[in-house]
Amino acid sequence: MWKRRFEEINNFEKHLVNNGTIILKFFLNVSKEEQKERFFVLTIARSAINDAKARSFWDDYMSVYEDMFNHTSTKYAPWYIIPADHKWFTRLVVAGIIYTQLKELNLKYPKVSKEQHQELLNAKEILESQK
Repeated sequence: MWKRRFEEINNFEKHLVNNGTIILKFFLNVSKEEQKERFFVLTIARSAINDAKARSFWDDYMSVYEDMFNHTSTKYAPWYIIPADHKWFTRLVVAGIIYTQLKELNLKYPKVSKEQHQELLNAKEILESQK
């Protein structure tokens, strides 16, 4: 089942990329120790007993994540695995990746011809004259 699911994910992402979508996949990797600290805060705040119990499956989750990364990280849609114990660092790394991707798009404001500029001025004049 999983082999087929991974293939479907990759095919869907390839379809998106072929149609001009840039895919950025981030896995915010919190260490087991940091997760424990965060659970202490959450458990006190909301009695999250189910979260605490699920934590006993940590190694199983990590194994499944690794399998997912190995099968769904592609050249056209890679996973970015970001250390997430320190939120400031996580945000910095994610922002850096997004910045780099945006910069590579080489976006520029469109050039407006004299005729288009005049049309815009005429449209502005019409709009300003309306009540």
